[in-house]
Amino acid sequence: MSGPFRCLAMLTLLASLAVSPAHAEGSGSPTLDAVRARGELLCGVSGTTPGFSFPDSRGVIRGGDADICRAVAAAALGDANRVRFVLLTSVNRFVALQSGEVDLLARTVSWTLGREASLGLLFGNVNFYDGTGFMVKAAAGVTSVKELNGATICVLPGTSTELVLADWFRLQKMSFTPVLIDSTNELRAAFMAGRCDAYATDTSSLAGFRHSLGDKRGNVTLLPETISKEPLAPAVRKGDDKWFDLLRWTQFAMLAAEEFGITSANVDGFQASTNPDIRRLLGLDGELGRALGVDRRWAYAVIRQVGNAAEVWDRNFAPLGLARGRNALSDQGGLGYAPPLR
Repeated sequence: MSGPFRCLAMLTLLASLAVSPAHAEGSGSPTLDAVRARGELLCGVSGTTPGFSFPDSRGVIRGGDADICRAVAAAALGDANRVRFVLLTSVNRFVALQSGEVDLLARTVSWTLGREASLGLLFGNVNFYDGTGFMVKAAAGVTSVKELNGATICVLPGTSTELVLADWFRLQKMSFTPVLIDSTNELRAAFMAGRCDAYATDTSSLAGFRHSLGDKRGNVTLLPETISKEPLAPAVRKGDDKWFDLLRWTQFAMLAAEEFGITSANVDGFQASTNPDIRRLLGLDGELGRALGVDRRWAYAVIRQVGNAAEVWDRNFAPLGLARGRNALSDQGGLGYAPPLR
């Protein structure tokens, strides 16, 4: 190698050594590094959906989606409270994630091929297996979706419900007129005021709305049919696989904790466990945290501060009168299943 080339090679080597420590100090995830530098997780939610994300009497956002945000904050920062909730509509939610306005989107989003392949999103584990349902006024006497031929139906624009309705009514050789309003609260008000014959969205959202009516919940009826599959899951941007890993394995850790019977209340009692799977889950043995770019006790923080999957369900969805069904663990007849944390 000639002198000039030898010098160039040496400079290149020195440059690579100079930047190596910076890479070593980072997590390998630009999003996680940004969250740490900021000191909080920016999480996109609806803020208008009981059971998923809705303010309590003190104005604190509560729900299953909100708990996903808190769980990821616990894993990433060690503190489930270091979350800033960003309220998004069904129309602007994807742009907010794509543009970096939020780090994580947990807004009753249905996981579909089109969204994952075309919008640059990656979906985590399903946190609620749902489907499109219908609500009508009890006074209307309607008992089946088949009786809605020619009806006006309130629906949020920019949702998968729009396409589902169009497909289903066309297949049934029925017609309907959509009433599109880009605000959940305004849409529900329109339905209650009689501007549409029915209100269509995810059945869980309908159940939450009915629950919020209190003494007037008997004025509405949920029809028995579910006309689509709507697996709801949180989403992140493509291009940051480490951040995606942290989201998905945080969700799996909560399922695994339920499988082991570990809760937020008893997790400290498992510190002396001799079960190798439990010891790895709680960061007592192994380097799973390092593989994800976080503290070795990341899953312990999630479980201790947020709880396992059953606790999230019981806290947020059971009060709405929703049976866990497909959302239960696989050994209880549901679809919940955690891959091995090892």
